[in-house]
Amino acid sequence: MRRTAFATLTLAAALLGTQPATAATAATAATEGGWEPAPSTPWDVAAGVRCDFPVHGEPVVDEVVRRVLSTHPDGSERRVAYKGDLVIRVTNTESGAAYDADASGSAVVEYRRDGSQLWAVHGPVFVGIGEGQGTLPRGLYIVDGVYTMDISATGYKAVHLVRGTTDDLCARID
Repeated sequence: MRRTAFATLTLAAALLGTQPATAATAATAATEGGWEPAPSTPWDVAAGVRCDFPVHGEPVVDEVVRRVLSTHPDGSERRVAYKGDLVIRVTNTESGAAYDADASGSAVVEYRRDGSQLWAVHGPVFVGIGEGQGTLPRGLYIVDGVYTMDISATGYKAVHLVRGTTDDLCARID
């Protein structure tokens, strides 16, 4: 879970450190500075949707917190920072093969009025791409580094790496 530190990043205010969080530190973070828990839920996708086989994902470590940085005039969230340790166990439900994917990056997400989103990311984040729905092929990935991800209102995900790597999770559990 080694991470490279980068000296500058435009939206660096919410970057997380490299030390694992504990339940106590997540609870403390939730009460200080407006941070609140942002838990992930288990999920399933059918064969052919992301990988050639059915996949189940479930957080095994989830210390993610979020903080609303700004709102739209109607009070809805405009810009939200996310940080914290997150490890997702990704399982091929046909074969039982599994991989624990570190998605402990941080991001500032801009929620636009048309339903689209712009993510400014540092570190590893879990990204799922449907067929023809992104700049990466269909699959499940850990994208790590410094990058942006522009998600259109229709769900198209354009990943723009400044510096980083992609890890194909489907290949890891095939």
